[in-house]
Amino acid sequence: MSAQDYSTLTGLFPDEVVTHSYLQDVQLPAVNGRPGAGTFALITLDNGLDHRRPSTLGPNTLVELKGVLEAQRARAAAGDIVGVGVTGKPHFLVAGADLSAVKGLHDREAGVLMASLGHDVYSTLNDLGVPSFVFINGVALGGGLEIALNANYRTVSTGAGAIGLPEAFLGLVPGWGGVYLLPRLIGPVNAVKVMIENALSSNRTLSGAAAFKLGIADALFEPADFVEQSLAWAAKVISGEVTVDRPNAVSEPLSEANSAAWDAAVAGARKFVEDATSNAAPAPARLIDLLEKGKNYSKAESFAQEDLALADLIQTAEFRSTVYAFLDLVQKRGKRPAGAPDKKLARPVTKVGVVGAGLMASQLALLFARQLKVPVIMTDIDQARVDKGVGYVHTEVDKLLAKGRISPDAANRTKALVSGSVSKAAFADADFIIEAVFEELSVKKQVFAEVEAVVSATCILATNTSSLSVTAMAEDLAHPERLVGFHFFNPVALMPLLEIVRAPKTDDAVLATAFETAKALRKTAVLVKDAAAFVVNRILGRMFGEITAAFDEGTDAVTADNALRPMGLPMSPFTLLALVGLPVGQHVQESLHAAFGDRFYVSANQQRLIDAGKKGLWEKNDDGSQFVPEETLALLSLGNSPSSSEEVLTRTQDALADEIGRMLAEGVVAGPEDIDLCVITGAGWPMHLGGITPYLDRVGASERVNGKLFHPELAA
Repeated sequence: MSAQDYSTLTGLFPDEVVTHSYLQDVQLPAVNGRPGAGTFALITLDNGLDHRRPSTLGPNTLVELKGVLEAQRARAAAGDIVGVGVTGKPHFLVAGADLSAVKGLHDREAGVLMASLGHDVYSTLNDLGVPSFVFINGVALGGGLEIALNANYRTVSTGAGAIGLPEAFLGLVPGWGGVYLLPRLIGPVNAVKVMIENALSSNRTLSGAAAFKLGIADALFEPADFVEQSLAWAAKVISGEVTVDRPNAVSEPLSEANSAAWDAAVAGARKFVEDATSNAAPAPARLIDLLEKGKNYSKAESFAQEDLALADLIQTAEFRSTVYAFLDLVQKRGKRPAGAPDKKLARPVTKVGVVGAGLMASQLALLFARQLKVPVIMTDIDQARVDKGVGYVHTEVDKLLAKGRISPDAANRTKALVSGSVSKAAFADADFIIEAVFEELSVKKQVFAEVEAVVSATCILATNTSSLSVTAMAEDLAHPERLVGFHFFNPVALMPLLEIVRAPKTDDAVLATAFETAKALRKTAVLVKDAAAFVVNRILGRMFGEITAAFDEGTDAVTADNALRPMGLPMSPFTLLALVGLPVGQHVQESLHAAFGDRFYVSANQQRLIDAGKKGLWEKNDDGSQFVPEETLALLSLGNSPSSSEEVLTRTQDALADEIGRMLAEGVVAGPEDIDLCVITGAGWPMHLGGITPYLDRVGASERVNGKLFHPELAA
């Protein structure tokens, strides 16, 4: 199709930030006298914005790239060039399709046209008449990686990060060739890892080295002279000096063994999706269907089905919800936190103190050392505990080194930054102290009294409390304005959310420093009012209370624990409680009950399990299935008023709508968007639901309980 055929599509986006295709002719060197020398057409994709803002693909961008590639095909036919390569501006190949453009495709036919445009452009790259190359110099996501998959050859930089196909995470499918090409390039099992497992595991991506190891790229080069090395390698390929071997590739027709492996990969993908989403999201299922049927598709047949799948999914509420969650919340609001003071007020943090050396404290020490690259000192009540905490940090650094995630130099530097002491006098020159001690107000107040006695007047004190009053902790301080809540989520390295709690006397400089420190730690910070359990734990506490109450009333464990499956939560309530720890969960629930009364249910049965030393309600059979042991049931006192799964779900939805309505009325956060951002980044709330408040609007709970929607603008 010609550019004119896509004019109705491109005309829909007059304000698109176009990623231009800049052409440069490069003279390749001769290789050992072989005829590799000649003119090589190098296309650089660049949106002209600063190097912190990624290049993306909209319809106008694709039409321009199509024109440039077609011109190179004509040059190749004339014998004017010996090869074509595509690379990106510094740090980025392409970060995928422009979601702002895609979400604007309200007509299904426009969606089909957008999908077919990508296939049209990329197929040109695959059939130029001369070898085509993509040099993956940086971020390559979604359609950005699919550019590379459609080329004949690929190189990747060791400095490249964020390589992957996140479409299942975003509510789509890899619609520009990925479903067909990737399993044939790296094998179906590896393809499922990239397209399904990584995408649905908090949108995990690949490094350049990992992409090369899987076989996505044919050669791996260092970033300093990456393009030059890639061009020299391309010359060797064109001359025949280098022959590319792809051991993971699957040739067609499929052998019996490859066909069986394909079927096994599909079955594994279905199991993974069911565990991760309870099959509540349409995109992963559609992707697996394409993969399953695609085993026997031709390329053209697969591409046609990708077009239809992409067009269908663009029209779904789940995709629109995902765009709201990912683009409007995580990418925009998460980077510009509501209520954060002017960053110019922030103070430098050159040394950090961590009070405590247990697991949470040790995780914090590692995070601060890795990300801030400043000295971190841990204290505890005896040397054995201190040594254990520092030892934990060293062990975790060694694990990162063994996995290739950090260099030996970085490992040595990180270890050297972390030390320990049994005396809080070691904090004398610290700028930022955070406590991670037992969740008891009197203990934390004593800690801060001891710390304040030895630190400077400008040293910031932070508490990692999950539910206690920051205001109460500050009451006896000489400088209460220096205390701020800094609540991390476990595991610290993986969970993005950081609830920053402002007490009534916390001053702007302290708050600004907290937000800038959170940014340096690569966390998503949300400003919350000092109220019991803040945001995430308060919402989870209300949810846990409804589920445990239904169980105690006589609802069987399977029904109660699986009632929320339509939400697609990452794990069931009883499973999550066991992971958190029954004593911790009970303590939080008791704190919430003390603060807010009977709407936060405290289970006597849960206390019986704790007293008996039980780790959770469920145990597992040898085949992995769950059951409640008879000896556990014997501990419990259960009622005779069971509820159905639907009744438990509706009851929980209404309770959540009620609690969130109260939180907004109390001013716990600036708006419902912050509630959504918190549960997405702190509780693993599924992207396809778009946050908890749009979900409660859609299922009717908001109007049933509060008489109004949280987001009337989204319903318009």
